[in-house]
Amino acid sequence: MPIGVIINSSAVFFGGLLGSLLGDKLPAKFKMELTLIFGVCSMGMGINAIILMKNMPAVILAIVLGTGIGLFVHFGRWIDRGAVLMERPISKLLPRKTKNLSDTEFISALVTVIVLFCAGGTGIYGTLDAGMTGNNTILISKSILDFFTAAIFACNLGPVVSAIAVPQFIIFYIIFLLAKLILPLTNPVMLADFKACGGILMLATGFRIAKMKEFPIADMIPAMVLVMPLSWLWTTIVMPLL
Repeated sequence: MPIGVIINSSAVFFGGLLGSLLGDKLPAKFKMELTLIFGVCSMGMGINAIILMKNMPAVILAIVLGTGIGLFVHFGRWIDRGAVLMERPISKLLPRKTKNLSDTEFISALVTVIVLFCAGGTGIYGTLDAGMTGNNTILISKSILDFFTAAIFACNLGPVVSAIAVPQFIIFYIIFLLAKLILPLTNPVMLADFKACGGILMLATGFRIAKMKEFPIADMIPAMVLVMPLSWLWTTIVMPLL
C-alpha cells in the first residue's frame, strides 16, 4: 500500500487549495522567509540520510557519473519539456485568476512547481525508499514541506497547483511499484548507499529551494540508478583487492 505516496499527493492537493484561498493575504516577506525554512529542512533530511553511507567512493562516483550522464543527455531539459506538456491541460482545466504575474512568469513558475513536486530528487528517493523498505518517513517528512510549499505557490498561481497532485501520484506510484521489483536484488549495504545518494540530492535540493545555489537537481537523478550497482561492485570486487 503506497501510504507515503498518498499522503504526499494529498498534501500537495490540500496545500494548493489553502494557498488559493489565502491569495495575496500573506505578505511577501513571510512567504520568502518561510521558503528559506523549507530549504533548511530539506538539507537536514539530506544530512540525516548521508550519515548512513557505507561506501563513500561508490556514492561519490555515482553522483559524478550520474550527473555527467544527466547533463550529457540533457535529462533536466527533457523533464522541463514534460512539465510544459503537463502544464497545458492543467491550465485549461483550472485557468489562473491572479493578474499579478505575466503569462510568461506564470508558466515559468508553474513549470518550476511541477518539476519540484513530480521530478524532485527528494520525492523520487523517498518513493523508492518506501517501495523497497516500507519506510515512509522521507515521504511523510516531504509531505509536510510540500503542503506549505504548495500553499505558498498557490497564493500566486491559484488552484492549478492542487491539480499537480494527480500527475505526481501517477509518477510516484509507478516508481513505488518498480521499487518492489528491485528490492530482491539488493542488500543492506546497497540500500544504505542508496539512501546516502538520495540524501546528497536532498541536500542539493535544499540549497535550490533556499535560492542559495541552483544545483542541476534533475540532471543528478540518474545517480540514483547507478549508486546500487556501483555499491555492489565496490563491495564485492574492489574492496577484496585493496
